[in-house]
Amino acid sequence: MTYTGEVTAGGPADVRETSGLTISKASVGTIDNNVYLLRCRATGEQLLIDAADEPQTLLALIGDGGLASVLTTHQHWDHHRALPQVVEATGAKVLVGREDAEGLPLPADVLLADGDVVRVGEVELTARHLVGHSPGSIALVYRDPAGHAHVFTGDSLFPGGVGNTQKDPARFASLFRDVRTRIFDELPDDTWVYPGHGKDTTLGAERPKLPEWLARGW
Repeated sequence: MTYTGEVTAGGPADVRETSGLTISKASVGTIDNNVYLLRCRATGEQLLIDAADEPQTLLALIGDGGLASVLTTHQHWDHHRALPQVVEATGAKVLVGREDAEGLPLPADVLLADGDVVRVGEVELTARHLVGHSPGSIALVYRDPAGHAHVFTGDSLFPGGVGNTQKDPARFASLFRDVRTRIFDELPDDTWVYPGHGKDTTLGAERPKLPEWLARGW
């Protein structure tokens, strides 16, 4: 596999082929926001995860194939700066976790809850609600029938820890519990993790560190 997930703002996308999806990862903006374009290999339908910044860069990534939907992983400003421009240019539907909808710069078309199915052409992904970094953060899980599982975690899980909970013990406890029970407990070690910033990881690389994260409280 040539995909590494290492991208830089202004640089080319890194592209990964799975049995059902083509996954393109790019970095935009000044704080290394990752965006992911998922394309159904059977139908060509596309979904964008986090229209974070640089609308012209995102529209070039989308290309001429059109865009069916944009999923915003959570309400924080740096993950939806280009959302209005992308939606205006493509007519894409806006998906977001129910509890984060009021934080978006435009109305959402689909409010997601834990366990909801998100479709990209013939491919089905599962929304997992992870409470703590924000009230309505959503991760998307894709179980490739011919390969590994994949999870797009927004700012809820990174290499080295869960997302920022502003040193709030209750928020950390909630996020750690949800990440452990809804991600680590349900997916195997070879699951590839695509975070909202920075490099990718796998659940197997992070699982041994869970006790350390819990003990330190972040």
